Amino acid sequence: MPDNTIVYSIFLIFTGAAIFATLALFARQALIVGYIILGIIFGPWGLALIDDASLISDISHIGIIFLLYLLGLDLLPQQLMQMLGKALKVTFISSIIFACFGYLTGFIFGYSAAESILIAAVTMFSSTIIGLKLLPTTILHHKHTGQVIISILLIQDLIAIIILLLLQGYGKGGNLAMDIVFQLLALPVLIGITWLIQRYVLIKLIIKYDQIHEYIFLLAIAWCLGIAELAILLGLSHEIGAFVAGVSLASSPIALFITERLKPLRDFFLIIFFFSLGAGFNISLLGELIAPALLLASLTVVVKPKVFAFLLKKEGEKKHISREVGFRLGQISEFSLLIAVLAVQSKFIGEATSNMIQLTTLITFIISSFIIVRSYPTPMAVTDKLRRD
Repeated sequence: MPDNTIVYSIFLIFTGAAIFATLALFARQALIVGYIILGIIFGPWGLALIDDASLISDISHIGIIFLLYLLGLDLLPQQLMQMLGKALKVTFISSIIFACFGYLTGFIFGYSAAESILIAAVTMFSSTIIGLKLLPTTILHHKHTGQVIISILLIQDLIAIIILLLLQGYGKGGNLAMDIVFQLLALPVLIGITWLIQRYVLIKLIIKYDQIHEYIFLLAIAWCLGIAELAILLGLSHEIGAFVAGVSLASSPIALFITERLKPLRDFFLIIFFFSLGAGFNISLLGELIAPALLLASLTVVVKPKVFAFLLKKEGEKKHISREVGFRLGQISEFSLLIAVLAVQSKFIGEATSNMIQLTTLITFIISSFIIVRSYPTPMAVTDKLRRD
C-alpha cells in the first residue's frame, strides 16, 4: 500500500463508490447499498485493500453529524402539527408491532434478552434516505403523500434520538439509572442554551449578512459542529447536538439555503460512513447470521407495508395512498445502523448482533428499493411513465 494511507483510502473509497454507484443505478438500487457492498469487498474481511477500518471511522462519523443536522432542519413544527394526531397514532402502534416481530426473531434464534430488545428497537424504524430519496420532489414538497411519509419519519427519528440517549447513558457504566436520568435532564439544558444563542446571536448575524453566501455557509457549519461539541460538554453526543442545532433553525427562512448548501458535504462524509459500515462487516460470520437476517428482513418487507397501509386506512387515508406509503416505508432504517454501532460501543450488544442488524438492513434496502422503483413514481423508475424528478 502507498505510504499516504489516508489519501490512498480516500482514493479507493470514492473511485470504487463511483463504479458501484453506477452499478446500483443500473440495478435500480439505493446508492448506499453500493457503498456498503464496496466496503465489504474492499475492507479487512474482503480483499483487505483497506485493512484498518478504524482509519476512516472518525471521518465517517462527521457524515452522521451532518445527516442529523439536516434532518433537524427539515423538522418544521407547523408541518408536524398538521399531521401530529394521525402520525403519532400510526407511528406508535406500528412501532409496537414491528418491535414485537424483532424481539420474536431474536428470541427464536437464541439471542439474549438485551440483544433481542435492541433488535426489536431497530426494527421499528424506516429509512429516511430511501423514503425521501426515492420520492419525487413534487410529491415530497407539494403532495399529501409526502406529508404523511415525512411526519411518520420525523416521529420515528425522535424515538430514535431517545434510544440513542438511553444507550449513551448505559455506555457510561456506574449507576445506570442515574446516568440515564442525567442524559434526559441534560437534553432540555442543551435545548435551552441552543435556543438562547440562536435567538439572540445567530439569527441576528444571519439577518445582517444573509447576502454573503460564503459567510452563511461557514456559519451553518460552525453552528452544527459548535452545538455538537456543546452536547459533548453536557454529557450527550455529537449526533444529538447536531440534531438540536438543526431543529433550532428549522423555522428560519435560511433553513432551505443551508440544507441545499450542506447536502454535498453531508453526502461526502456519508459515503465514507456507509463504506466503513461495510468494511466492518465480518463476512466470516455470514453462515450464522444469514438465517435470522433473512427471517427479520422478510418479516420487515412483508409486514411493514401491510401494517402501515392498514393503520393509515383506519385513520381515513385513501387506500392507494395508504398502500404507497406502506411500501415506501417497508424497510429498516440507517438510524438502525447508527443505533447498532452505538450499542456495540456501549457494550449493550456484541459485534455478531450488530453485524446481523447490518445484514438485515442491507437486505431490506435492496428488496424495498427494488419494489418501489418498479411500482411507484421515483427519479430512478424502470419506465418513463413512473420516472419523475
